[in-house]
Amino acid sequence: MSAEEANTQDDMADAWAAALAESGAGGGNAVASEVAAPAEQVAPAAFANFSPAGAAAGAPNDINMILDIPVQLTVELGRTRIPIKNILQLAQGSVVELDALAGEPMDVLVNGFLIAQGEVVVVNDKFGIRLTDIVTPSERMRRLSKL
Repeated sequence: MSAEEANTQDDMADAWAAALAESGAGGGNAVASEVAAPAEQVAPAAFANFSPAGAAAGAPNDINMILDIPVQLTVELGRTRIPIKNILQLAQGSVVELDALAGEPMDVLVNGFLIAQGEVVVVNDKFGIRLTDIVTPSERMRRLSKL
């Protein structure tokens, strides 16, 4: 990474940190301090045990093995069903009505599975999402069992 790219990333991180600090919503200062730190300085979280209850006690568990696996993160504003003839009539400036209400939390999905909900934030003409609610692992399992 060039010095110019690093400075640009630092500037963007500082802008997000300032915006999050201004909002002051639910521990925004803690989030802002994490955003302000460059990615190279952030250490991965250490977890004690990922093994199921029946696994051997001496089996090595290393989260570092999965940290580089890419996943698809999607923020969903809403959904709608419309006929193809209406899609063909869309033009610049057309409005498509979604099933979500304005101000409603948006869903954050990883590989198609709901993991959190959040609200839109805008900093320097770029959109982001502030997570407001994390779906617990037990809730995710309950939702998966319904499929």
